[in-house]
Amino acid sequence: MTGVTAISNQTSHAWENRGKALSLLELNRLVREVIDGAMPNEYWVEAELSDCRESRGHCYMELIQRDERAATPVARASAKCWASKWMIVRPYFERITRQQLRAGMKVMLRVYAQFHEAYGFSWIVTDIDPNYTLGDQARRRQEIIRQLKEEGVFDMQRELHLPMFCQNIAVISSQIAAGYGDFSAQLSDSPFAFTTRLFPAVMQGEGVEKSIVNALEQIYSHQLSMADCQFDAVVIIRGGGATSDMSGFDTLELAENVANFPIPVITGIGHDRDECILDMVSHLRVKTPTAAAAFLIDKAQAVAAAIDDAQSRIARYACQRMADSNSRLSLLNAQLSSLFSVVRSRQEARLDQLFLRLTTKMASKLSSSADKLELLGEKLKAMDPTLLLKRGYSITLKDGKVVKDAKALVDGDQIETLLSNGAVRSVVRHSVPSLST
Repeated sequence: MTGVTAISNQTSHAWENRGKALSLLELNRLVREVIDGAMPNEYWVEAELSDCRESRGHCYMELIQRDERAATPVARASAKCWASKWMIVRPYFERITRQQLRAGMKVMLRVYAQFHEAYGFSWIVTDIDPNYTLGDQARRRQEIIRQLKEEGVFDMQRELHLPMFCQNIAVISSQIAAGYGDFSAQLSDSPFAFTTRLFPAVMQGEGVEKSIVNALEQIYSHQLSMADCQFDAVVIIRGGGATSDMSGFDTLELAENVANFPIPVITGIGHDRDECILDMVSHLRVKTPTAAAAFLIDKAQAVAAAIDDAQSRIARYACQRMADSNSRLSLLNAQLSSLFSVVRSRQEARLDQLFLRLTTKMASKLSSSADKLELLGEKLKAMDPTLLLKRGYSITLKDGKVVKDAKALVDGDQIETLLSNGAVRSVVRHSVPSLST
């Protein structure tokens, strides 16, 4: 006969002998005795945490098992880890998994059954296997990565290009985080003009995913509404938080939002060994917030150096071109001097020829003109009125003008007749018809 059967028989006998109902305390004691007798060992159990909280050094857990097809709970139980065990189990678990126990995590617990008359039934946790949780997390991470690759978004961020002048930065971080302060101070102390704007977000705990997604939505809205003030990059930094609380950065929704974001995203949320899915899908992953600031400063320094180098090369090129031009000008000047001398000699010879031809033509013209003038002079002499007068002709004038027609004279006109020797003034009295009439 098993212990459970024996206790059950004892309970029946007690009921028959007493002939009255058991008190609740008596009933609970019987239950405790049954459980203690029937389940004296410890058991390893797989479960999901639906709640996990600490109080006065103890850890209180709510365990569930979900239906794989419907994802609805098919079993529930409470569990406790007393402070004496919790102070050993917790640091070991967090050191191996680099995470804290949280709701939604799959765990493997070593437990034993305990029923207390005043507090009821509970599983008492004596150990937690971190390797089981690591395996489950690895499977979940691989499933998220597989889904992102199937969607074609896993590498989308790395296909973006950071602008050459990457100085207008949107920052997602906790406003009070030490890492954010270090990041801002490092940029401010640099010789370059960086402009940053903080979009506050929760960077640890259960609110990480929703908070960062909300910050990304705000940045995207700002990018659409402020065409004259566009962000060059988004920096997600986390400093000062527990390195064991990285689970919020390993979610599908957050990874999808970052992978599809149209601005390059730089993450600086972990340390050397902490690469979360958010790091994998970002444009660039650096170790810490200060490393993110150093990257931006180094990029600006590289651009400044490239500009200085370009200026030097342009100056050298300009000097070389000026030197080449001066050499060509000097050569052309020498060639022009020689050519000018030849041209001047040719032009002088041509001018001499033209002068000689002009002189000859002018002499010929002058000679011809002199002959014409002489001939005209002879003609003028022949037409001299004094010669006519000497030949016996006279000239009649009226008012100083030659009278050619007698009809132009009337009685009383005073006329003057010019003779070879002297002149006669007279008055017209009677007109005489012309000889022709």
